[in-house]
Amino acid sequence: MRLFGYARVSTSQQSLDIQVNALKAEGVEPNRLFTDKESGNHVHRDGLQLLRVKVEQGDVVLVKKLDRLGRDTADMIQLIKEFDAMGVAIRFLDDGISTEGTMGKMVVTILSAVAQADRQRILERTNEGRVEAKAKGVKFGRKPSIDRDKVLSLRAQGMGATEIARQLKIGRATVYTILRTPQK
Repeated sequence: MRLFGYARVSTSQQSLDIQVNALKAEGVEPNRLFTDKESGNHVHRDGLQLLRVKVEQGDVVLVKKLDRLGRDTADMIQLIKEFDAMGVAIRFLDDGISTEGTMGKMVVTILSAVAQADRQRILERTNEGRVEAKAKGVKFGRKPSIDRDKVLSLRAQGMGATEIARQLKIGRATVYTILRTPQK
């Protein structure tokens, strides 16, 4: 039985150190640690893909927490089935559960559904906050980089769209879009 470790954080600004240190403390060798710095909403992650290639029957994959392997229930179940079909067990250190045995697989399925429901609640709260902010007049997105008033002023002076585009260093189509869009 060989031990492998998998650690994931959602963004490149987050640190993997806590997860990696916990996996090493459990006996995972550094050359058997696989990591990703991206969302767990899909299984097409480089570190996870490499781990899937490296493990063999009888191996055990250690993961600090259930939601580090993934967030989507269907993907989690598929991953667990894939590892199970290869004869590879997964142990979640903080959750104290393993895919070894029938009971372990049932618990993992239930917990992955809970992780997905939690992610859905986070998205709902985020969207509710965004709707509320918009209602209060908060504007989202990139600030306009083109001076609409300048385009309209040059047009009022009789300048053509091509010359306006050249002078402001913008596309002619952008000039036409501004001229067609009614002022607010």
